[in-house]
Amino acid sequence: METYQFTNEKALDKFYEMISAKKRNGFVVVEHNEKLPYVVLSKEKKVIKHTLHLLLTCLTFGLWSVVWLYLIVTLSRKRSILVAVDEDGNLFEDKCLSI
Repeated sequence: METYQFTNEKALDKFYEMISAKKRNGFVVVEHNEKLPYVVLSKEKKVIKHTLHLLLTCLTFGLWSVVWLYLIVTLSRKRSILVAVDEDGNLFEDKCLSI
């Protein structure tokens, strides 16, 4: 029985380039599969120094609170993504649900 290779070298090169770019941005590989080319990457939440942001908010008469709120929303949760190659050789990225 023959196996059908649906990914070409060009798609795999882009796949590995995307993985290395995500690793440089702080993601860590959680799960990796070579047979069906996909990788689950995770990025831990970052600690926000609330006392510093409170001080900056007071010094700027509340204007810094917009930045502080943005940091709370974007950095205070764990992020997981799936990077894979589909049957047509297209590269895609999708968000994973994390607890």
